[in-house]
Amino acid sequence: MNITKVIIPVAGWGTRSLPATKNIPKEMLPIYNKPVVQYVVEEAIHSGLRDVIFITNRDKNVIEDHFDYNLQLEATLERNGKQDMLAKVRAVAEMARIISIRQKRALGLGHAVACARDVCSSDDAFAIMVGDDLMFGMTPGIQQLIDVARSERKPVIGVMEVPQDEVSRYGIISGKESSPGIYTVSSLVEKPKISEAPSRLAIVGRYILTPEIFDCLEKVQPGHGGEIQLTDGLQLLAEKRGMLAVKIRGTRFDAGNWAEYLTANIYFALQDEELRDDLVQRLKSLLP
Repeated sequence: MNITKVIIPVAGWGTRSLPATKNIPKEMLPIYNKPVVQYVVEEAIHSGLRDVIFITNRDKNVIEDHFDYNLQLEATLERNGKQDMLAKVRAVAEMARIISIRQKRALGLGHAVACARDVCSSDDAFAIMVGDDLMFGMTPGIQQLIDVARSERKPVIGVMEVPQDEVSRYGIISGKESSPGIYTVSSLVEKPKISEAPSRLAIVGRYILTPEIFDCLEKVQPGHGGEIQLTDGLQLLAEKRGMLAVKIRGTRFDAGNWAEYLTANIYFALQDEELRDDLVQRLKSLLP
């Protein structure tokens, strides 16, 4: 499988993060010293993906701008002799080829993915990475899926086990473990009731899909709120092509959840050797 493109849907309103996201996209909220979406793009780049397709809306131009040059800022940094910071700013602009597509109507994640049909090859598989789901480990989350997709030549979705009382927040899979951490998917259900969830394996915003998904999404009927659910399209794709789920190894932060967002800030700040000791002391002073 030749996998070089990644679709990153960023058109949502970020209502879980209001009022912080009233005028700032949730994907641009900072975690330590970088915006959320930069961590996602870096995961893609470290996994060999080079073409980043943002599915955006009319108010999200700042995301695309973040991955472009800022000549005025760069000139100021150069004039002030801040070469290290200048290099970091330019590196962001040079890390990926950016394509931006507008989702003109907010019709759900499935519809957002369908918007990318014309820029995805009719033959090549591609990745999807949700723009506010952060994953960190020895091997990037999306790389773990790419490895399985290439060896098995099937669509692959990423899952993690969640507590029973949280299954109603996710798409949940039913499947049989065919090898350690890899499941053959038999069915998928979007946000089931706790009593009806087939497992605790939740879909967590990382996918490797084949172009057949676009035909599947055309057949999906709008669900709650008139939205096209990606999970419904995945069910049709699984029936048509077969599908595997990989239990992703590593740490995950949902940047739309305030507790996880704040924890992610602390997590990355603690990696900074110059900041760590001072931060630890300040945190200790806040704890009862």
